[in-house]
Amino acid sequence: MSEYQAIVVGGGHAGIEAALALSRLGALTLLITQNPDAIGRMSCNPAVGGLAKGNLTREIDALGGQMGILADASALQVRMLNQSRGSAVQAPRAQSDKALYASLARKSLESQAGLAILMDTVIDLLVSEDGRRIEGVVTERGGRIGAQVLVLTTGTFMEAKLFIGEWSAPGGRLGEPAAVGLGQALRARGFPVGRMKTGTPARIKASSIDFSGLDLQRGEGKPIYFSFLEKNYRRPDLPCYIVWTNLATHEAVRAGLDRSPLFSGVITGKGPRYCPSIEDKVVRFPDRERHQVFIEPEGEYTDEVYLNGLSSSLPEDVQLAFYRTLPGFAKAQIVRPAYAVEYDYIAPEALYASLESKLVDGLFIAGQTNGTSGYEEAAAQGLMAGINARRKLDGAEALILGRDEAYIGVLIDDLVTLSPKEPYRMFTSRAERRLALRQDSADLRLTPKGRVLGLVDDERWERFEARRKAVEEITCLLDARKIHAEDRGKSEAFGSHVGEPLSLALRDPAVGAIVEASPSLQAFLAGYIELPGDVPESCLLTALLNVRYSGYVEKEKRLAARVDRSERMRIPPDFDYAAVPGLSKEAVEKLKAVRPLSLGQASRVSGVRKSDSALLYVVLARGVRPAAGKSQGKGD
Repeated sequence: MSEYQAIVVGGGHAGIEAALALSRLGALTLLITQNPDAIGRMSCNPAVGGLAKGNLTREIDALGGQMGILADASALQVRMLNQSRGSAVQAPRAQSDKALYASLARKSLESQAGLAILMDTVIDLLVSEDGRRIEGVVTERGGRIGAQVLVLTTGTFMEAKLFIGEWSAPGGRLGEPAAVGLGQALRARGFPVGRMKTGTPARIKASSIDFSGLDLQRGEGKPIYFSFLEKNYRRPDLPCYIVWTNLATHEAVRAGLDRSPLFSGVITGKGPRYCPSIEDKVVRFPDRERHQVFIEPEGEYTDEVYLNGLSSSLPEDVQLAFYRTLPGFAKAQIVRPAYAVEYDYIAPEALYASLESKLVDGLFIAGQTNGTSGYEEAAAQGLMAGINARRKLDGAEALILGRDEAYIGVLIDDLVTLSPKEPYRMFTSRAERRLALRQDSADLRLTPKGRVLGLVDDERWERFEARRKAVEEITCLLDARKIHAEDRGKSEAFGSHVGEPLSLALRDPAVGAIVEASPSLQAFLAGYIELPGDVPESCLLTALLNVRYSGYVEKEKRLAARVDRSERMRIPPDFDYAAVPGLSKEAVEKLKAVRPLSLGQASRVSGVRKSDSALLYVVLARGVRPAAGKSQGKGD
């Protein structure tokens, strides 16, 4: 039997980050994938980032992950979203060349020392005789491969099935086979396995579309990076377009609903609430006369475009009919039809916050296997699972990021505490401390942690130190500089402000918004302060925002102090909730399933009341473990 320290199952976005983290941290690692040619493929939208997702990508990069570098190197167009709103809810988004992204992802794995790749399909786990400890995997070809830790990142492939109208077949992606056997094996071992559904739009031949009457959407026009290394790959800036569905589109969709697997009961898995198919939109919002669709390039050297907002599982003839009702699409040709995929996932209530299984020691699970949607959510989990699998090998305490430290912390805490029953998507609204979790500050929050872990190399650390120093120096200059009457002629931004001197720290929202929107912060600020050398725009922006929001952030910290105390109050993994007098039956049931690690996490478990949290606080504060069998909890 072949032996490795670690095995990663799956070559998607979670698997890439997990395998790279493990091998970079010195673990002899094997990545098993059904097809090495499919590593890093973008099954759905060929894009990285977006609201909250851009924050996740920057946090992955700040910790020493790979997604930000891949996004920068394969970008076709980059924009900063939500610029009309506050900086706390802004995030970068890149349209990606999907073929180049996948090629670069595979190259990063193949060039990584200590990492091997094997083409095979995992059908079962190898566990110890008592069933409590992972020992390796069994593959479709009869291989038995040993390992001390295992990271499952099966994505949408486990026991997966594809649907296009009345047609269905096993598959995790159109043209790619499902991973059959593992889902059944996990069910047999007692894992809480369920079914979820996702889908993707058709790919249309771009030269068959008349773009002349469509709304053009250009990129930012200035460099925007996901990686804090800020390497300029001199990528092209390709246009996107916007089109709207119409009443004819909706009628064509309705005409095919009787042949839809979504409405016939053939598909039973729960689909993504925030990314519904066009048939879902038409049925759920019958009064809406139109829905927005983004036409996005798939790559620099392909004629295919992606129709963001038009995912479907309707029959192909119905698809062609409704696509051709769109303005400019009268002669549209479908290259790849839209389809839905239903697959097995493992309810994340079966995981600790480290992403380690509660059922099998040394087994970590990440990505869409945990019921999430999106490349960024998957990559973030993969990175954390890889980090914690390595720490498991070392006998070290798991790295668990707090909700106040990172969007990654919010994501994982939501998963293991709430165990969503539909595909989970990250939003800025899920983060209570989003002012402190801005995308531009991810490195200041997380790169020191990545350095301690061993994922941040000397080059990145040197750049980080220079950036941190520059941000601190500029912050001091901004705090000290006042705008007086004689300065007001330098910019219209200050022309309407009279009275007492204004601070260049930009705490006045009207002034701050104008300055942040300036084509060049460097040119603007150079008229008021002496900048330290050739400072990147990103450093200036972070300093400006740190100062501008400092009061709000301090208020957030004070309000969160009570919550922080509850987060520090630890709960032993074998705590007997049934023995806590007065605890409701529902709370006992939910807490036993989740097994929270802190009082704060326990209070966020669905079904746990404030009174239940108060009872737990009293017991934990006393430091006395309740005796088993003393109470069965009160009725509801």
